[in-house]
Amino acid sequence: MADVFACSRCGTVLTAPVSKVALPVHAHHGYGHELLPPLMEPGTYAIDPEPSGPPWRPWSEIAPEEAEARGVFAPVHALSFGAPGAIVVAPGDVRGTVVIPERCDGYCTGLDGRDGPNLACARCGRPVATRIDDCSLWQAVWLVPDAVRRLPTGGPAPRTADWEALAEEYEGTPPIEPPGRWSPLWEAAVGEALAHLLAASGGAPVAVPGGLAADTFGRALDALLPPGPAARGAVLAGPGLPASGPAADIVLVPRHPRTGEAWRPPGGTGSPPAVPLAAYVWVHLAFQHERSLLPVTGRLPDGVLRDDPLPMHPWGPFRPDSGVFLATLARLPAVRRPWLRRIHDRVTSHPYTHPF
Repeated sequence: MADVFACSRCGTVLTAPVSKVALPVHAHHGYGHELLPPLMEPGTYAIDPEPSGPPWRPWSEIAPEEAEARGVFAPVHALSFGAPGAIVVAPGDVRGTVVIPERCDGYCTGLDGRDGPNLACARCGRPVATRIDDCSLWQAVWLVPDAVRRLPTGGPAPRTADWEALAEEYEGTPPIEPPGRWSPLWEAAVGEALAHLLAASGGAPVAVPGGLAADTFGRALDALLPPGPAARGAVLAGPGLPASGPAADIVLVPRHPRTGEAWRPPGGTGSPPAVPLAAYVWVHLAFQHERSLLPVTGRLPDGVLRDDPLPMHPWGPFRPDSGVFLATLARLPAVRRPWLRRIHDRVTSHPYTHPF
């Protein structure tokens, strides 16, 4: 069922009815120097399980065993030691709040939350949330976990699609945006999956299918892994694809957009390692051939798309998001292996060089 969130002090309802979904992989990563759209779809919320907000401690002040207890296995700039469980909603789903004027600093064109919660409950004045809408940041409102409480509404929640219906009910996100730039959602999703793919490779070269998968993963894999003839094969696997595909050493599987769980191939312990990939990318990679534009004459047959306007082409090669890549890699135990730690440290030192 759907929920609303209310002020824990006075009970004022602070959101419209919202349903829980998985936290987007790009939730804490910016993009470009322009206004970005909302992080969350209307009517949804997500919970960040990790601590967020102040106090922050630099990596130099954190003991290795303390970091590993937090699930961090390689150096990061700093770690938050604030409260875990921040709830994020779309700005348009917020109700019953007022701005705290003295906490409205930002970098460029909006609020960036640097001063802490900047929205207060309109009835009792308690700080309850932080609105983010500055350039380079996804527009969002982060509810303070100990300042709000969740109240079930009793109303229906959107149906969670089963795996078999995923390809039919969940549309893929196009990889290229007007006027020809790669989608930042793709850059983030591939950056996350790339970290898992490297860990699954064991340090051996990895070959991916041609086409869009090669455009998005291939250059990065070739740049980060040593060359060699005995490449491990990585293929797409998941609901709607034939169960008996080509033999694979690694499979790229979808992560469910609502639960956040990765699809599990049948076969138990004998199955190849599975690398989770955001569903909006996986669906497009898995079924893009069904949307291919075909040259035809006369009346267009059913199922054939027009070639006017022509499909967009990117301005340049695809670049995974180095911030998402490093944040994911630092939280994989495999990064403690010397060869993978060297990759982590190299990208940390030069985050904007090839392939990033």
